[in-house]
Amino acid sequence: QVQLVESGGGLVQPGGSLRLSCAASGSILRIYTMGWYRQAPGKQRELVATITSDSRTTYADSVKGRFTISRDNAKKSVFLQMNSMKPEDTAVYSCNAYIDTIVEAHKYYWGKGTLVTVSS
Repeated sequence: QVQLVESGGGLVQPGGSLRLSCAASGSILRIYTMGWYRQAPGKQRELVATITSDSRTTYADSVKGRFTISRDNAKKSVFLQMNSMKPEDTAVYSCNAYIDTIVEAHKYYWGKGTLVTVSS
């Protein structure tokens, strides 16, 4: 019905940059807030950043000034530009979206995630 597919993860050195992408597809009528979450090994999932349909953003304190979330409504996509990366940014990053479809309104959907490893 609805799929969210992330891409762009990989291995990066400390201080480096990565850009994550997430594209939504399916019988979508409207996408409200989109966001990125991450889960490090042995830790609970945490919010990284969110962006509303009119591009208002929020960030976790740990990524403020380093990460930037953006979206392309026409392409039903959300992006996460990650700069000045640190080893503690290592995690599986998943995107999330609050969506109306032709059969159901106001439901959260999740992607399967993409692994980001920050290591020298």
